Amino acid sequence: MRHGKKINHLGRKAAHRKSMLANMACSLIEHKRINTTLAKAKALKQFVEPLVTKSKEDTTHNRRVVFSRLRQKAAVTELFRDVATKVGDRPGGYTRIIKLGNRLGDNAEMAMIELVDYNNTYTAGEKKKKTTRRSRRGGKQTTPPVPTTASTEEE
Repeated sequence: MRHGKKINHLGRKAAHRKSMLANMACSLIEHKRINTTLAKAKALKQFVEPLVTKSKEDTTHNRRVVFSRLRQKAAVTELFRDVATKVGDRPGGYTRIIKLGNRLGDNAEMAMIELVDYNNTYTAGEKKKKTTRRSRRGGKQTTPPVPTTASTEEE
């Protein structure tokens, strides 16, 4: 029975798994989307979502907790500076997993995991203002006034 055992071990020892997830999380924060296998993407989602939640409140304690999990100063800085401001009003669900099909070499299920607020494809539709269709004919067209010849006075 597997009661209470919900962590996916990913075929690795604990130290290797923690290092791999930390590196993948840093890459996700830096590049905003990465391609990986579906199992790793699901494990990464569970790893990174609590860190993004902690980054919404910028305190020294939260920075130290996140740094102990990520282990890269640049990633922690970008998470607290850029990512936290974008997701500040979102109550959760900071990442999205999109299935990509199977890998050619070993037929593994591939997926793309991305930060939701950084995808311009889905957010551009909301911000675009709808324009009304206009006729092909022009509106009023005014003709320029015809220049009149100056009258010359004959002497």
